[in-house]
Amino acid sequence: MSEKSLPPVLVVGAGGIGGITAASLAELGVPVTCVTGRDDIARALQERGARVREAEGERVVRGLRALAALPAGEGPFSFALLAVQPPQVEEAARAVAPFLADDGRAVCLQNGLCEQRIAPLVGERRVLGAVVGWGASQLAPGDYERTAAGGFTLGYLDGRIDAPVERLGRLLECVGPVEISTNLLGARWSKLAINCAISTLGTLGGERLGALVRRRVVRRLALELMTEVVAVARAEGVKLQKVSGTLDLDWMALTEAERFAAGSAGLVAKHGMLLAVGARFRRMRSSMLAAIERGRTPAVDFLNGEVVERGLRHGIATPVNTMAHRMVHEIAAGKRSSSLDTIRALYTATSAVRGRQDQEGEEEEEG
Repeated sequence: MSEKSLPPVLVVGAGGIGGITAASLAELGVPVTCVTGRDDIARALQERGARVREAEGERVVRGLRALAALPAGEGPFSFALLAVQPPQVEEAARAVAPFLADDGRAVCLQNGLCEQRIAPLVGERRVLGAVVGWGASQLAPGDYERTAAGGFTLGYLDGRIDAPVERLGRLLECVGPVEISTNLLGARWSKLAINCAISTLGTLGGERLGALVRRRVVRRLALELMTEVVAVARAEGVKLQKVSGTLDLDWMALTEAERFAAGSAGLVAKHGMLLAVGARFRRMRSSMLAAIERGRTPAVDFLNGEVVERGLRHGIATPVNTMAHRMVHEIAAGKRSSSLDTIRALYTATSAVRGRQDQEGEEEEEG
């Protein structure tokens, strides 16, 4: 793709994911406009550029056009990458719709099932999903750290593959490897299961992923949370897709025997898989916790809350997700703190799900 043919891209949101994506596209020569909603971030990006810290080193990307708001007359844009938190995605979709080209696409980078939420706002055939398989944080305005390697899974809700999704895929390869999927919902629900565990437990526990998953109680709760999500996904008729081609959520879900066993080969293998995930993404910190610290609404309604609501429709009990959902809101309201004691409180409150044998075998923590 020659530089002259590079399409204009709008990135809405300049947190960790949005900021690094915008900077990487700008390095490629893509005409990028980044709308942050915050004057301090826009000013930092305009005046000194985006500072990006990765495992390979640190770089500064200059020349990135950053605005606190999008003025009238801008565009049209071929792609509008929505990198805001889920509670803001519908507002962002309404705002960008007038600036999209006739054949433009609004792209959801959020966790959860946001494509279905914005489809009525921009048109179902104009909505692309981008499941993010890497992690990043914003340390200060315009100062970014990539906390985990990975890429994107792109697709449409209806499973089609067309020229725009292939074009976007080529563009986003500057950030990481891209897979174009005909089963976006399967990829979304698999990632939803992981986020309901990792992001939510990260919010409750207040630590980075690597430190959390070394504790057996955290891994057990993660398995319980994911198991409930998988059950709801199956009731929805979703065929789950492996995450990053390797993590099989159908396999990770606990069997009925494993839920009440004191120990088994299957449980050992699943705990081992979570330890491996924790090692790979050890520096990752919950974006929901960061949102709470900034005084924003956490995205838990779009994660565990979505699972609880859909479980009720299908008559499927989701006690661990229900309690975790409630506790995140309590932290946001200042009624609880993020700590290991909160993790233990969730474990104790949901002990009836597992039975006495498991409770006795899982309370001991590993260092």
